[in-house]
Amino acid sequence: MASQEKVLSVNNLVINFKTDNGMLKAVRDISFDLNRGETLCIVGESGSGKSVTSKAIMGILANNAIVEHGNIIYRGENLLEISEDEFYKIRGHKIGMIFQDPLSSLNPIVRIGKQITEAMLINSDKLKLMYNDLISDDLIRYKNTLSKRNIEIANEKRKLETFISELAAKENTNAQERAADKKAVKEKKLAFKEFEKNTRAQYEKKVKELKAVLEETEKKAKQQVKEYKEKITTEHRARLAELKKKQAMASESEKSGIKEQIDAEKLDYANKLKITKAEAKKRALQIMREVGIPEPERRYKQYPFEFSGGMRQRIVIAIALTASPEILICDEPTTALDVTIQAQILELINKIKAERNLSCIFITHDLGVVANMADRVAVMYAGKIVECGTAEEIFYDPRHPYTWALLSSIPDVDSKEKLEAIPGTPPNMIYPPKGDAFAARSRFAMNIDYRQEPPMFKVSDTHYAATWLLDPHAPKVEMPKIVSERIRISLEEEA
Repeated sequence: MASQEKVLSVNNLVINFKTDNGMLKAVRDISFDLNRGETLCIVGESGSGKSVTSKAIMGILANNAIVEHGNIIYRGENLLEISEDEFYKIRGHKIGMIFQDPLSSLNPIVRIGKQITEAMLINSDKLKLMYNDLISDDLIRYKNTLSKRNIEIANEKRKLETFISELAAKENTNAQERAADKKAVKEKKLAFKEFEKNTRAQYEKKVKELKAVLEETEKKAKQQVKEYKEKITTEHRARLAELKKKQAMASESEKSGIKEQIDAEKLDYANKLKITKAEAKKRALQIMREVGIPEPERRYKQYPFEFSGGMRQRIVIAIALTASPEILICDEPTTALDVTIQAQILELINKIKAERNLSCIFITHDLGVVANMADRVAVMYAGKIVECGTAEEIFYDPRHPYTWALLSSIPDVDSKEKLEAIPGTPPNMIYPPKGDAFAARSRFAMNIDYRQEPPMFKVSDTHYAATWLLDPHAPKVEMPKIVSERIRISLEEEA
């Protein structure tokens, strides 16, 4: 098992989307941890909230998304409260992401080499990077405090807007009720203005203190960068002068060797100041080899349309790896690929994860993919995690009817049982069902499933499932024969 050091924690996350038809409840109070060096697979049907969760971690939710509750903790910070400046340092650099369709992730009219080196060259000024690193902690504290203040005000404003829209949607109101509503809106607006004024005043002193600290840090950082540049420039000029002196005194046969030393010295000096195009290309070719792209020197100059789907996905993986992230989110990266290429990409992700000790969140609807990737599995349905556990527990001891249904629908050459399709369709999440959301599609549903949402029942220290079937008072129910038969065959093969 991987080390249990947590690198990411999602706690009680609730995400809704404003739509023309009402508020869509996309993610409903989910929690999970990601441990260092492990792969956590999040599995479920389309619309279950998997991709929304990953986009929240990356800070790329749509404009109509509302995070109602919860936090996402990375390195002691809540990613839902940090400023965009801080997210810019995290997104891609610390947390990378591979999307479902590689072609939509690549610019069709830009050569592959340029796309791989783009991020490296944008951040090529090493003196600027050094300066940003020196002021980073104080800048983040200042920006995050401003961001937290603005979020508090924005949340209160959203409550006001919701209140006004609910009153506007009321039907058949008489003149007296309309007058009362108008008065209530006026009072709410005044209360919001007072809240905004008090919140800004509450943060004012802290913001001023942090800004003063930041300005002092910036001053010191500029001096340090200036001294560093002067030092390496003085050393470079001294070495260059010495080599030129040697060149002037050298014989004709020795001059070519000294010229190479002079060129190497100039290149070394340039590389200390910035990432040159030559250095970026060298790193890009190395990563292209790492992800299994043959003839990288030739392929470097080609366009995306000259690559197969599998090769394009390897390029997307290469781009994600250029910044050496510690967390890699793979959002159904093999869905658009055929089965044989899927296997190659999964093997590649596993290989890179092991070599770089990456922590990986792998999102998929295919439990067959999960079997090859997962250390732990979280099964999602209708915006909730309904079962979680180690890969062995989910495959060999599943407890939730939805997990049974997913396992029953996977084609298998060994099992003689007929595949079982999941009846019905997922619920409309603008009007999420009361109780267990899967009850309407489950032949194991009891009366309580339609009335009350089940809690997470503990199966083991690492295995939990939200189903009333685990309640001590529930009747004894056997899992579908096709699932138990597959488990029996798998265990016999392993024995």
